[in-house]
Amino acid sequence: MNRILAVAAVAIGVAGYFWYSSTASNSTNNAQSTYLLGAAHAQEADAEIDTSTVVDMAIGNPDAPVTVIEYASFTCPHCGTFHTGPFKQLKADYIDTGKINFVYREVYFDRFGLWASAVARCAGPDKFFGITDLLYSSQSEWTRAGGGDPGAIVEELRKIGRLAGLDNDAIEACLQDGDKLRTLVAWYQENAERDGIQSTPSFVIDGRMYNNMSYDEMKRLIDEASS
Repeated sequence: MNRILAVAAVAIGVAGYFWYSSTASNSTNNAQSTYLLGAAHAQEADAEIDTSTVVDMAIGNPDAPVTVIEYASFTCPHCGTFHTGPFKQLKADYIDTGKINFVYREVYFDRFGLWASAVARCAGPDKFFGITDLLYSSQSEWTRAGGGDPGAIVEELRKIGRLAGLDNDAIEACLQDGDKLRTLVAWYQENAERDGIQSTPSFVIDGRMYNNMSYDEMKRLIDEASS
């Protein structure tokens, strides 16, 4: 297990347990505090969990000659910069025109990114990229809610889910699904180990991995892969 995976596994595991322990003693609704209990043992997930149930979130043309895979964290400022800027150009130039297949894969540096992923995936593939846009466009607000207080952050994530059309019961079910959260962590670990992901955003273009880059450089690489 490389450094990024070890750090992520410990951070999510310990943070999940701390969140469960602290809220269980202070909340009048303990059910709402259990949604990360399953992630407390995330460091064991890669050896025990079948990740084949996790759906790759993709838009564009699945039959396109070039596939672009982005590895990103919902709490990563550079990822936010990409999605509120260059991604819009990429979408207009290559995704909406059917020239590429674009796949988004989450990276979990912290519990907040995992929670955001649970909300983004809550309504399935049809709403995933719409919720992703909301998460990135308001990233500086929800990641800093309450001065970094976990309860305030998760409440902001609930608001984003409701804004996307999810009802409260659906949001809570997604946040409290410990099995799904463990599976997502294991899936992330498998992907990162296989593709050698060390930072975000990272991009796999036509099978080759690249670190964050300008849109002009990305465009050049896509055009070369298409020719």
